[in-house]
Amino acid sequence: MKQAIRFYSTNRNVPTVTLDQALLQGQAGDKGLFLPETYPVFSADELKTLAGKPYAEVAFAILREYTHGVIDRATLRSLCEDAYDYPVPLEQVTRWLHLMRLDRGPTASFKDFAARMMARWMGALLREQGGAELVILTATSGDTGSAVAHAYHGVTGVRVVVLFPPAEVSDRQRKQMTTIGDNVTTIAVDGKFDDCQALVKQAFADPELAHIRLSSANSINIGRLLPQSVYYVYAYVNLAEHVGLGGPTLPGPGGPTLQVLGGPTLQGEPITFCVPSGNFGDMMGAVIARRMGVPIERIIIATNANDEVPIFLRTGEYRKIVPSRTCISNAMNVGHPSNLARLVDLYGGWLDETGTVRKQPDLDAMRRDFYAVSISDDETRATIKSVYERYGVILEPHGAVGWAGVEHFLRDHPAKRDALIVSVETAHPAKFPEEVQAAIGVVPEVPPSLAGLEQRQESYETMPAEYEPFRAWLLSRFGGVSA
Repeated sequence: MKQAIRFYSTNRNVPTVTLDQALLQGQAGDKGLFLPETYPVFSADELKTLAGKPYAEVAFAILREYTHGVIDRATLRSLCEDAYDYPVPLEQVTRWLHLMRLDRGPTASFKDFAARMMARWMGALLREQGGAELVILTATSGDTGSAVAHAYHGVTGVRVVVLFPPAEVSDRQRKQMTTIGDNVTTIAVDGKFDDCQALVKQAFADPELAHIRLSSANSINIGRLLPQSVYYVYAYVNLAEHVGLGGPTLPGPGGPTLQVLGGPTLQGEPITFCVPSGNFGDMMGAVIARRMGVPIERIIIATNANDEVPIFLRTGEYRKIVPSRTCISNAMNVGHPSNLARLVDLYGGWLDETGTVRKQPDLDAMRRDFYAVSISDDETRATIKSVYERYGVILEPHGAVGWAGVEHFLRDHPAKRDALIVSVETAHPAKFPEEVQAAIGVVPEVPPSLAGLEQRQESYETMPAEYEPFRAWLLSRFGGVSA
């Protein structure tokens, strides 16, 4: 009989849990992060069967392996179809280089993929299990907050608290969070994203808040990573054998999702992904996809000036950047990424919640599997300009960091110029109109998901980057919510 996958903590000081427990807890009781004990592995033939399928169907095929014994298949299929009702374009820009646009969801960010599925999972579990109201604590550096707020808006039994650094989010990013209301509260914290994240983590570990049923929708929650693995599978199955003349037009809401511009057909080609990275949850989705059997040859990690991970991979020394450096790719302004603990764990090491490397991972293996590079703001702006002038493609700052990462990789590995590479575009250019217009002289078209934001009424609270005021606020707001 097939067994449900269990999840362990990267600090390995608490018992393993089921997916529903991991989802609703968010962070493990020992301050570690949950990872699957085992990964479902798909054969090449099984992956081929997913080619050309709608995104929701690919999501169902992958996620049913993790939800077995927790969410029944009929419910999961319905949730996938409801969550993924928007296109996932794969644009062929050069002969081998593609752009995966993850910006067509309701908040124009890749965070929609995970937030919408997490909200539906949690809603289904809460309806089934009952019990106390759930309070979701989320820190955001830009896009997570809006995606989580929209995904959980109106979900029965859930209240959402989003903490954000007001000086580091764009106007449109802020307004996406602060104009929702109802069961969503936003707090502007006088600090950096890392301060917001630290407040959330400290609240989870605070015994005085034990009577409040807390969970997280940040990428510290394994529920963020599992759905994010799906689009790497989707990109691979639809590109590795079907790029070129005569390739299929892929189905999807809103029209075809693959633009085929010519070139030879690939036969089971290994794939390389470039992921612009801040808290490294998106990158961990690619790592999970590789564990499931997707032949990912290399993962290019492209950071902004917060270069703690590229330095760690190069030298073996990990040093947090405090405070994190402010860059125009603001969602990546992270000086101590939570998900590095997961990556270190998967390579045999141990990075605790304080950022201390308690056991070194296999750095040689990591260097074979990853290529890490830091991209400056100047290079980010230059990349937006050059990509538009050469290809007519509009990137925003995060996607430009990713594209620049690919260019660095190809300069260092010229033999890979004929390799299949996908660069991930994580947000819509219209979320950063000032930077885009300054670089290329064009104001990006506003998608329906962002239309009318300027006219909506904002409401948010303010707070210092100190834990005691935050604890007092939680107790005053949710003190009567008991587990």
